Amino acid sequence: MTRAPSRARTRLISHMARLEDRLPQNIAGDFYVDSTCIDCDACRQIAPETFHDHGDQSSVYRQPLNAAEVQRALMALVSCPTTSIGTVSHRNARAAVEAFPSRVVDNVYFCGFTSEDSFGAWAYLIVRPEEDGGNVLVDSPRFTAPLVKRIAEMGGVRLMFLTHRDDIADHAKFAAHFGCPRVMHQGEAPAALGVERILAGADAIRLDQDLVAIPTPGHTRGHQVLLYRDRILFTGDHLSWSPELQTLRAHRSVCWYSWAEQTRSMAKLLAYQFAWVLPGHGRIHGAAAEEMHQHLARCVGWMKTV
Repeated sequence: MTRAPSRARTRLISHMARLEDRLPQNIAGDFYVDSTCIDCDACRQIAPETFHDHGDQSSVYRQPLNAAEVQRALMALVSCPTTSIGTVSHRNARAAVEAFPSRVVDNVYFCGFTSEDSFGAWAYLIVRPEEDGGNVLVDSPRFTAPLVKRIAEMGGVRLMFLTHRDDIADHAKFAAHFGCPRVMHQGEAPAALGVERILAGADAIRLDQDLVAIPTPGHTRGHQVLLYRDRILFTGDHLSWSPELQTLRAHRSVCWYSWAEQTRSMAKLLAYQFAWVLPGHGRIHGAAAEEMHQHLARCVGWMKTV
């Protein structure tokens, strides 16, 4: 997971990447990152063979070597929440735009087009037939015409699950366009956001046969995670994979409400089975359910010591 976002750094000004603002850490070549980068980590996850973290921002450390790497770099470009990635040659990114939503695992897709409003948080689309309840949008990406069109072609959105206030971006626009109700915990003051379905209490709530909402206060007062088919856990900002430590980790530096509460919330998840963690911020990881349980238990033990 990237370092704690400073809310004062977040800007709402639209721009295009500017060659004259190219960071000096970029290697010479076509792709570059400019000085407006907010270090959200999206490009490093999407195209790690091209982008890396040089301290408090991202830069290009190796230019793409083949068509596949160019495509991933362009996907990072169109997903960047601050449009901080550019190309000297002004490459056509149409194929990268059309690549989203991109499949992560099973019938779950990453929406791309991250938003500066949510510091580049990832949103996901669960694609399901109508008889199973229809598609579910987990948190919100940017509301952009190509993405909205593609989501409509994939069946639209029948339900929007919002993990917490930080990662909701253009939720109101998606809800209005697709006519889908939003689900949020009362601890996030959802009534002020116009949320249609407000959950309460500390107990898990089954939304339908495949979906379980689990309140996990800590990062924020009303943070919640979503468990899909006892296999995929959408964790918001509660939990992610650490490539450096090779295990699951919570992040105290971005715990806005209560670390003690977040520790208790993490321990509560030990009662559930899952094989994948899909966070809003931080790295995705999948393994056997038993292995993931061991990682989670190790994380809980560590949290109790700090």
